[in-house]
Amino acid sequence: MRVFVTGATGFVMGAVARALRARGDAVTALVRDPSRAASLAALGCELVAGDVVHPTAAIPDLHRADALVHGAAIYEIGVTPERGRVMEDTNVTGTRRMLDAARAAGVARIVYVSTIAAFGNTRGAVVAEGYRPTSPPTSAYEDTKRRAHDIALDAAKSGAPIVIVQPGQVYGPNDHSAVGANFRALAEGRLRYRAFEDLGLNLVHVDDLADGIVRALDRGRAGECYILGGEIATLGDAYRTVAMATGRELPRLTLPSAIARVAGRLIPSMREVVSSADGVTFWATDAKARAELGTTPRDLATGMRDTFSPHAGPVP
Repeated sequence: MRVFVTGATGFVMGAVARALRARGDAVTALVRDPSRAASLAALGCELVAGDVVHPTAAIPDLHRADALVHGAAIYEIGVTPERGRVMEDTNVTGTRRMLDAARAAGVARIVYVSTIAAFGNTRGAVVAEGYRPTSPPTSAYEDTKRRAHDIALDAAKSGAPIVIVQPGQVYGPNDHSAVGANFRALAEGRLRYRAFEDLGLNLVHVDDLADGIVRALDRGRAGECYILGGEIATLGDAYRTVAMATGRELPRLTLPSAIARVAGRLIPSMREVVSSADGVTFWATDAKARAELGTTPRDLATGMRDTFSPHAGPVP
């Protein structure tokens, strides 16, 4: 299969590119700067310079592609207004334009990488595909991905051959997110305090997520959504699991939520962090993906051991 991929210089889509190349698929990656995508070139990926907001450069390669996996997105919490506008362009406008370009090119198979966060705060409930948010977005990221999710749903309803996947909280070797940085700090004995331990997540190892995305490409039903998760837990559960996997002690200091809320009122960059983590759950079941796609994600304890073992790292 010839697969056109966006976002492959990132954590998740880099793993997807590796999985596709490992089984022999031809991969064309849309990248902003090919000189910074040496790892993709080393995999044998063809590089196309461009971006999702202005995908003109991608059109000739889309005409030759059997499938598109669109995963390019900005994932940050606590952004400035300027960064929020860039996020809007990439997550919303970029999604609309890439899906339109793929449909115009006649691409036979499209996988859009959404997120469980599109459901919003589930308020302690474990939801499933098709759930609609009942509260305002907790962050600019959630807002933009919620709207991009709706764009993909509308395209599917109008006949586009789109399969939507919704990852949970991804972790694994070389995770550069804020959550991943905290896990790594704990594993290395550098985490000074714990906060928002009641934050509810469905934690999925990056390699299991990449496997799920490839399975959705192969056998997902057009027009359907598939939640790709691993283990439903809290951030506190994850911290304890990292500590057990690495033999580290948990920091004794825990930041009370009341202090975090005060900081959120005083520090603009903290406002979103608090609103998206304090008493919030992003809980959804991946039972449908397990049943229909055959996903078998590892449990959290195994995943953290695999992440923080001495030899953990991306497959070359």
